[in-house]
Amino acid sequence: MNLHWLDIGTLSIYLVGIIATGIYFSRKNTSTEEYFVGGRSFAGWVVGFSLVGTSISSITFLAFPADSFKTAWLRYLPNLMLPVGIVIASYVYLPFFRRGKITSAYEYLEGRFGPSIRVYGAGAFIITQLVRLSMILYLLSLVLHEMLGLSPFMCILVGGTFVALYTIIGGIDAVIWTDVVQTLVLTLGSILCLGIIIHKLPGGLGQIFSVAIREHKFSLSELTDGKLSPVPWGFSLERKTVMMMFFLGLTTWLTEYSTNQNTIQRYCASKNVHEARKAMWVCVCCSLPIWTFYMFLGTSLFAFFDSFPTSETTEMLTGARKAEQVLPFFIMNYLPPGVTGLVIAAALAAAMSSLDSIINAVATVGIVDIYRRHLVKGREDKHYLKVAWIFASVAAAVMIGGAILLAKSDTKTLQDTATILASLFAGGLLGMYMLGFLTKKGDARAVGFGIGATILFTCWTMLSSKQLLPKALEVPFDLYYTIIIGNFVMFVVGFIAGTLLPKKKRDLTNLTVWTQDGTPLE
Repeated sequence: MNLHWLDIGTLSIYLVGIIATGIYFSRKNTSTEEYFVGGRSFAGWVVGFSLVGTSISSITFLAFPADSFKTAWLRYLPNLMLPVGIVIASYVYLPFFRRGKITSAYEYLEGRFGPSIRVYGAGAFIITQLVRLSMILYLLSLVLHEMLGLSPFMCILVGGTFVALYTIIGGIDAVIWTDVVQTLVLTLGSILCLGIIIHKLPGGLGQIFSVAIREHKFSLSELTDGKLSPVPWGFSLERKTVMMMFFLGLTTWLTEYSTNQNTIQRYCASKNVHEARKAMWVCVCCSLPIWTFYMFLGTSLFAFFDSFPTSETTEMLTGARKAEQVLPFFIMNYLPPGVTGLVIAAALAAAMSSLDSIINAVATVGIVDIYRRHLVKGREDKHYLKVAWIFASVAAAVMIGGAILLAKSDTKTLQDTATILASLFAGGLLGMYMLGFLTKKGDARAVGFGIGATILFTCWTMLSSKQLLPKALEVPFDLYYTIIIGNFVMFVVGFIAGTLLPKKKRDLTNLTVWTQDGTPLE
């Protein structure tokens, strides 16, 4: 599709600005301390906006509007547990990552359980994030293909190379500051979309609410046989309920803020613990309104196409087309010149703010937890900085190659494979950290039993989901809750093994909530 010159100009200004940021910060990267954590000098508000950018990916830009457009607001509920997760993370988790000059989330695992568990945690992170990189870039290529008419291969190659360039040369400084810009662009683009919908609707904002209320679009319902069915409030492992969606959200956010290097690295980049806590609350205060806005944008699109129906959007509602196409369809067909370019930039920002963080985090973990810790010890810092660039380049190459593989192959099969890999390697990480933070039980042996049990549990759920087991052996719970039960399995098995195995004397000072010595946090 041909873009207006105003759209091309808007996109060009945005892309040049991002590249210029990477080049500017490349001059500062003279050490791994600067490249990985920015000299630990960032103010809380900057880190907070960066956390927002990292958490708001293509999934937010595409899936949130699609979900509320086609169904209702049920899947928004897990997001409401972010403030609860932040309260716990800022006062329980944060101290373990701010004592000493920790750079990686997995350094804690070595102190608490031993070097083998640190390698497991780091390896699991690298594998799952490489898979995630490919998936996000592939999703971005689909959006750009639909909006710009370029081939998926060209979208992958250009988009991946662009992100890799400013991330590799700019380090964490470029990642954080470009994430701030991308968050602002993403927010502005979505506001413009809503403004144009309200302007074009005969009844304006009131019409959106009246249509949504009439069609129960604000309800806590799921789509069943083409109709919205309200879900109950109670606790149940057999079906989706309101309380279980809240519990799922809490599990997700506790995992994000205790085990994810993308987040922990921001803790480490903050000036001090006060600024790190401020960053976490900035993230809450910005993320929740943005997520709410994107859900409301989907509801508004439903009201808009209720007044101005098209065959394409009707097919999105019936399932003949993917609902994730609704926002790109609106952008390319209903926005005026200039605004279209800005919103396309917002689509790019949604993906790039996640991709750049992951590439830098993978390089950090690869160097700090594996290369410098086990493979090549005692070299000068410049050596590790150069190898970090190589690690980041390899991550980018895997990202591009994986996205091309997704584009050329049976997408559903590859997505299933990616999900299996992520579940097998990363399942139970929250349970592992909870065992470390909240108890004095366990060492590498106990955690090893927990890992084994969690992998077996994950395999069971996957075989059951593929209907490869006899009826009597199928899982008796909704697979939506696999992450909750998997972490519970890790914690319980690790705790029991830690209780029964012969104890080895270890110093746990400042490694559990029960053994903190009151050392001031940095």
